[in-house]
Amino acid sequence: MAKTASWVEGIILANGAEPVVSRKATISQARWVFAAAAFLVSVPVFAQAPLVRHLPLASLAITGVWIWLGSVLWSRPYTQVWGDLLLGFSGSWLAGSLYWGGLRWEPLLHLPVEALCLPLALWSIRRRQWLVGSWFYLGSLFGTAITDLYFYLVDLIPHWRKLMQVESTLALPIFQSAIAQIKTPWGIGCAALLAAILLATGVLSLRLGKGSGTPYLHRWAFSGAVLSTILVDGLFWLAAEAA
Repeated sequence: MAKTASWVEGIILANGAEPVVSRKATISQARWVFAAAAFLVSVPVFAQAPLVRHLPLASLAITGVWIWLGSVLWSRPYTQVWGDLLLGFSGSWLAGSLYWGGLRWEPLLHLPVEALCLPLALWSIRRRQWLVGSWFYLGSLFGTAITDLYFYLVDLIPHWRKLMQVESTLALPIFQSAIAQIKTPWGIGCAALLAAILLATGVLSLRLGKGSGTPYLHRWAFSGAVLSTILVDGLFWLAAEAA
């Protein structure tokens, strides 16, 4: 019974109230937010990629489902934090659907499209509303920017354009040429440096998120989004190494 009460108090804290709770309860809640943010960055990538390529309008329509579900959860006190997070995720899903569904052949448009909801996120942060979702979106966008930077530094942009314009049966030589550049000392060095930046940013956000024994959940959401970018990029790196 005491554990249930402690858990409920932790959720109430996540929704903006200020009860007196133990450090253990609040840290536990923050870890769930971190895990959910990491999940929403890493797992949907592999689900949305084939969907948006073959059914781009369906992927775009699913954005409405995320917004509806996020709004429903937001309207209920004990699930408000999850609605907040899901609303932030809907912004990332919308941008991914728009870019990969109809603009994927032009790499220069990737980051601007991914940043489509940036003004809304910054407005929400300024008003101190929807902080968890807004910071999750910023963390996801930051990870995307770092990944795109790697493509520019290693000169993979021409390969990107070619891969998006040819049939899958003709993509293997282009893919192998890109892998050759990734495996150079410059490619490996850039990957290590940018991964270190992501790691440092994510860990710093976690440390700041533990302020005064009461976690700032939006910082844990940001950290989860940033650190999971390393996981996603690492999986692609391993795929390149195995090719």
